[in-house]
Amino acid sequence: MEDPQDLELNDSAGLRRFSRSLPMALLRARESVMERFRPNLRENSLTDQQWRVLRALFEYGKKDLGELSNMCCLLKPSITRIIRSMEKRLLLEKLLDPQDHRRTIVSITANGRDLIHKVGPNSELIYQDMALILGSNELDDLYKKLDTLIAKLNKNYN
Repeated sequence: MEDPQDLELNDSAGLRRFSRSLPMALLRARESVMERFRPNLRENSLTDQQWRVLRALFEYGKKDLGELSNMCCLLKPSITRIIRSMEKRLLLEKLLDPQDHRRTIVSITANGRDLIHKVGPNSELIYQDMALILGSNELDDLYKKLDTLIAKLNKNYN
């Protein structure tokens, strides 16, 4: 049950209490989740962002930098730096789009797929552990609520 004080405005600035800041609650939740995944990523010399890029390319195939940036929730300057680093490690490759030389297409390499197969099983064990802690139904409900939040906010924003 929510503390009624959390629903009150905090001060003369008219702000809600910090404990009820949705962006902060989502960030705290993200950090709690990522603390479970990071050791597995670090053991394989991957950052959170690099793992997102690998996962997106593995699942969806070749993407241009703009699409990949949007899919992975990364700013374009960041994704450019991340791609460059992963390309040096031979996890990804970049090519100019043959139809539009202004576009850069990124794809996962065999080394990148091998890394997915190495990291993925441990990642799935972490998901199973979280489902045990939270409960499978609650985890499914959380996904649904987050999907609904995203869809409704995007609908009203665009």
